[in-house]
Amino acid sequence: MTRIVHAVRSDGFAGVEQFVLRLAVAQAGDGHTVVVVGGDPGRMRPALTAVGVEHVPAARTMDVVRALRPRIRRVDVVNTHMTAADVAGVVASGTRRRPALVATRHFARPRGRVGPLPIDALVSHRIDAEIAISAAVAASVGRPTTVVHAGVDGRPPGDGRARDRTVLIAQRLEPEKHTALAVRAFAESGLAMEGWTLEVAGDGSERGRLEALVRELGLAEAVTFTGFRSDLPSVMDRAGMLVAPCPVEGLGLTVLEAMAGGLPVVAAAAGGHVELLADLDDRALFRPHDATDAARRLRSLAGDPAGRDALGAAERDRQQQAFSTRAQVDGTDAVYRGVL
Repeated sequence: MTRIVHAVRSDGFAGVEQFVLRLAVAQAGDGHTVVVVGGDPGRMRPALTAVGVEHVPAARTMDVVRALRPRIRRVDVVNTHMTAADVAGVVASGTRRRPALVATRHFARPRGRVGPLPIDALVSHRIDAEIAISAAVAASVGRPTTVVHAGVDGRPPGDGRARDRTVLIAQRLEPEKHTALAVRAFAESGLAMEGWTLEVAGDGSERGRLEALVRELGLAEAVTFTGFRSDLPSVMDRAGMLVAPCPVEGLGLTVLEAMAGGLPVVAAAAGGHVELLADLDDRALFRPHDATDAARRLRSLAGDPAGRDALGAAERDRQQQAFSTRAQVDGTDAVYRGVL
């Protein structure tokens, strides 16, 4: 049994926090003692406490430090997520050689700088191992890492009913996600004229601008903004296709969730999307930043129900074989054992 603390400086519930939640719950199910520091208490705590995992809020870096310090002597591994938590883990552990400090890298970029100093220079001497959630992240962070792909639980296949004629976007509505490109691709595909609709599930600073863009494109009757959805798997089970336009995803947990349910995906051919979708169907990946190419692939799949079904089935098979929660937990445990 390993005593583990996961730490993230956050009061939100985006991809990283969901990653931490899934991993912590699975590790607790394997009999490990797990504590989670950070993440939105309202969305993290119920699922964690249900399996005996303690949750400690931590919206600021010093909150993470204060949460870690009294636990340092009682745990085997502190697994940090994102740069602020990496720094907090180093500060809280000081010069102690235990617990082991493992940093999970979620984004395809180096850590950045504090003034003239790169953060790697401040923390790398104390971090015992680094995990990258994809080969794309590993190639971009500038540090030696072990690739342990993020995973999700498989879901039962659909009930056999035809999917709705709905294109789904499910992500934070922030500039780096390139949601506007997906909206323009839907408009350019002409699918609205054939009875397809676009559902935008998520919220963020760009929502107002995106709603204005929808009106400008004459799509108000065909596009619905539904905000954050706690029932996203159910939404995915009835959607016809998912479009994932972000060109900088470390892996793409939303894409992975779609794959688990057999929902056909059309994604930007960049970052972790390539690892998830390459060689399944040429229409699954479009040139990054190219709305016209995305529109062409959406339109082609929309007119090919058998092709959509085949792509969804191939995605589901790949997720179960290579991107499962079980594989992620086993890979993570191997990293822990290597540094203990």
